[in-house]
Amino acid sequence: MTTQEPLSQQERSWILYDVGNSAFVLVMVTAIMPIFFKDYAAAGMPAATTTAHWGMANAAASLILAILAPILGTLADYQHFKIRFFAFFLVLGLVLTLMLTSVGQGQWLLCLCLYVIARVGWAGANVFYDAFIVDVAPGNRMDQISASGYAWGYIGSVVPFLMIIALILTAPSGGGLPVFQTKIGFVIVAVWWLIFSIPMLRHVRQRYYIRPMAAPILQGFRRLKQTLAEIKQFKQAFLFLLAYFFYIDGVGTVITMSTAYGRDLGFSVFMLIAVILFIQIIAFPFALVYGKLAKTFTTKTMLQAGIIIYGVITLIAFMLPEIKSLFYKNLTFWIIAFLVGSSMGGIQALSRSFFGRLIPAEKSAEFFGFYNVFGKFAAITGPFLMGSVGAVTGHSRWGVLSILILFTAGFWILHHIGEAS
Repeated sequence: MTTQEPLSQQERSWILYDVGNSAFVLVMVTAIMPIFFKDYAAAGMPAATTTAHWGMANAAASLILAILAPILGTLADYQHFKIRFFAFFLVLGLVLTLMLTSVGQGQWLLCLCLYVIARVGWAGANVFYDAFIVDVAPGNRMDQISASGYAWGYIGSVVPFLMIIALILTAPSGGGLPVFQTKIGFVIVAVWWLIFSIPMLRHVRQRYYIRPMAAPILQGFRRLKQTLAEIKQFKQAFLFLLAYFFYIDGVGTVITMSTAYGRDLGFSVFMLIAVILFIQIIAFPFALVYGKLAKTFTTKTMLQAGIIIYGVITLIAFMLPEIKSLFYKNLTFWIIAFLVGSSMGGIQALSRSFFGRLIPAEKSAEFFGFYNVFGKFAAITGPFLMGSVGAVTGHSRWGVLSILILFTAGFWILHHIGEAS
């Protein structure tokens, strides 16, 4: 896409939804909610135990969606169904995010249950949001549109994040997160997410679809069975999904577990928040850079570059506890943050657009259902691996090291896939 080609109304609306839902990722998955859980909802529990519980909760949310995604995706390919499923999961995520304000101190199980359902709502809406990329952007624009969604999502989510931080900073200092202000932050996330969902609901339409037929649910299961039986016809798409399963497992684990890991290492709440804000700002230009470089070096090459960078991140994070000097430990943590921000958006955006060019457009929801199955099952294994290994060894760093295996496997499989046309 060149600068002379303005964005269409559908493309702008699709990108704006990323601005809205990214606030959930930043606040509820990465920055504030993990600390709220560890310091308030699970107050008094050992650090390794709370990290393990947090990992298990994220794994549970991913498992639920992984089971539902291919079935829902198959049904959503029928005319007008995709936007309806999107709206249902959107409302589910919004309502449960608001319900998290009811959690009291020590109610760690209630907190995790509400969080799991809220994350299912967020992730479920994203299944259909991702599938809409074939409806809003032609193949030669997918890399740029997908990258723009992630880029503006990262920088846009900084606005509600800063609002929440401002609330927290106005509270009396007690060495941790002020509970009331944090819960108001959950409300801000829900309102922000809702506002930027409206253009998507109003303007984005399903261009590619399968016409409804008698007994659509039964026919949907038959179509799903047929696709699995004809898997050889889509060999490149499913081989890519296998590579994606491994490397996105590592990426998702880094994003999901980084705050909990940093807390285990003794970094202050406010330093962790500052680092996450820094990552969001860095991710904005670098996501766009990945989209542009994909035109010069190919999408596959840029994906491989991102995987290598995440491998380096894993090694540095593993060695971090061995650094005794506080100055060098803090400096190393900031270097890790820069590396995460430089590739986080690019690898996710190009994965989405690369896969979008490998699949039949009229079956986009079904195939993105599989895409999310592989992504969500990957999101189960990574946090589970890091949490369980950390619990067994008594330190999270050994769980971090195990993630390197995932990046290596993903890189190797991706190497054997042809470039998407």
